[in-house]
Amino acid sequence: MEELTALYGGFAVALTPFNIMLMFVGVILGVIIGVLPGLGGANGIAILLPLTFTMPPTSAIIMLACIYWGALFGGAITSVLFNIPGEPWSVATTFDGYPMAKNGKAGAALTAAFTASFVGALVAIIMITFLAPLIARFALRFGPPEFFSVYLLTFCSFVGMNKGSPFKVISAMMLGFALACVGMDTVTGQLRLTFGSHELMRGFDFLIAVIGLFGIGEILLSMEEGLKFSGAAAKIKSTIVWQTWKEMPKYWATMVRSCLIGCWMGITPGGATPASFMAYGMAKRFSKTGKNFGKGEIEGVLAPEVANNAAGTAALLPMLSLGIPGSPTAAVLLGGLLIWGLQPGPLLFVEKPDFVWGLIASMYLGNLTALIVCLTCVPIFASILRIPFSIIAPCIIVICAVGAYTVNNAMFDVWLMLGFGVIGYIFKKLDYPMAPMVLAMVLGARAEDSFRQSMLISQGSVDVFFSNYLVGGITTLALILLFWPLIGKFTDRKEKAAV
Repeated sequence: MEELTALYGGFAVALTPFNIMLMFVGVILGVIIGVLPGLGGANGIAILLPLTFTMPPTSAIIMLACIYWGALFGGAITSVLFNIPGEPWSVATTFDGYPMAKNGKAGAALTAAFTASFVGALVAIIMITFLAPLIARFALRFGPPEFFSVYLLTFCSFVGMNKGSPFKVISAMMLGFALACVGMDTVTGQLRLTFGSHELMRGFDFLIAVIGLFGIGEILLSMEEGLKFSGAAAKIKSTIVWQTWKEMPKYWATMVRSCLIGCWMGITPGGATPASFMAYGMAKRFSKTGKNFGKGEIEGVLAPEVANNAAGTAALLPMLSLGIPGSPTAAVLLGGLLIWGLQPGPLLFVEKPDFVWGLIASMYLGNLTALIVCLTCVPIFASILRIPFSIIAPCIIVICAVGAYTVNNAMFDVWLMLGFGVIGYIFKKLDYPMAPMVLAMVLGARAEDSFRQSMLISQGSVDVFFSNYLVGGITTLALILLFWPLIGKFTDRKEKAAV
C-alpha cells in the first residue's frame, strides 16, 4: 500500500501541463531517433541531455525517459516496413515483421509490434513500482565492500552472460577503466594520465564518449555500407487495430514468457538485444506454427517486441535502486542524474521521493503516450526514411557536434567525439561490444572509490569482501560469472568425452 500511495503522489507530480507536453515531445523525438538507423536510444538521449540542464530535474528526466520509450517503439517501424532495424534490439522483429508487410499485412504487424511493446514495458514498470523500494530499503545496509561487490557482479555479469568472446568483453571493459582513470584522482587529488594536457584534467566525459561511439560510429559504418532506404507505405486503420487485438490473446503464453525473459535480461546486464533474440527463439521452439516463423507469423513479431521493451524498461530498476545501470541508455540517464546533483541508489528514495515517484508515474504515462503516438502517426514517421541518407547523415553529425560542444563549451570535446567515433567504428568492424566499455567509464571511478575505501577499512585485507553472508555471497556469485565461460567449456568437453 505504501508504494501505491507514493505512486499516487508521483502522478500528481507528473500530471502537470508542462510535464505532459514534455512527454509528447520526448516520445516524438524518441520515435524519430528509433526510426533513423544512424541514431539510437543511448546516443539520442546523450545528444539531447545538454538541452535539459535548464529544466527542473523531474521534468528533464521525464522528457529523457519518454525519448527512451519512443526509441524502443520506433525501431519496429523501420523493421517492419523497410527491413532496416532502427535499433539493434529490433533485428529479430524483421524476421517476421517484414514478410508480413510484403504480404500486405503491414498494419497488423505494426499494431502487434506497438501493442507488444506497450505490454512488455507495462509489466516491467509494474515490477519497478513494487520491487525498486524493496531493493532500495535492502541496499541501505550496504557499505563500501557491499557496493564494490555489486559493481564487481555487474562487470563479471558482462563477461559470463555474453554470448561472444569473453576476451573482447574484457578488452573493451579494460579500455573503459583506463579512460575512467584520466583526470584528477578523487581520493588523493593527484593528476593521472593527463600527459601535461590541461584539457585532459577534467577527464573523458562519458557523454562525449557515448555521442562519438554510438552516433558517429554508426554514421561511419552506414556510409561505408551505402545504406539506401526502400520499403512499403503503411496506414493503421481502426478496424486493423481491433482485429489484431482480438487475435493477440491466444498468444498469451508467448507474451508472458517473453516478459519474463525481458525483465530478467534487463535487471541483469543482458540487454534488450539478446532478450529479443532469446524470446524469438523460445517462441519458435514452443509455437505450434514454429515451422512458419520467418514467413510472416504475428507471433514472431510479438515475442521480440515484448522482450526488448521489457528488458529496456527493467534496466532502470538497478539504476534507480542501486545506482547501477543495466544498459548503455540507463548509463546515460545515470550520468544525467549525477549532473543534476542527484545520487541514484537507495538514498534517492529517502532524500528525493517526489523525484523518484514522479519518474515512475511518468513511465506509465509515457508508455501510454508512445502507444497512442505510434498508432496514429506511422505514415509520418515512415516517410522520414524517404529522405536520402546523404542528407540525413550530415544532419546527425551536426547534431552530435552541437551536443558534444555544449557539454563543456569546448572545441576539444568535438575532436574527442570524432576520435571516439573512429573507436566506435573500429569496435563494430572488429565485432567488439561497446556496452562494457561505456559502463566501465561510468562505473569505473565509483568502483575504484569503493574498493579503496574497503581497503582502508580492512587495512589492506581482501577478506573484507567475504566478511559477511551478504558481501560474500555477492562476491562469490561475481567470481562464478567471471569464470562461467571456462566452466561452460569444461562441461562441454566432459559431455563430448562421455559420448
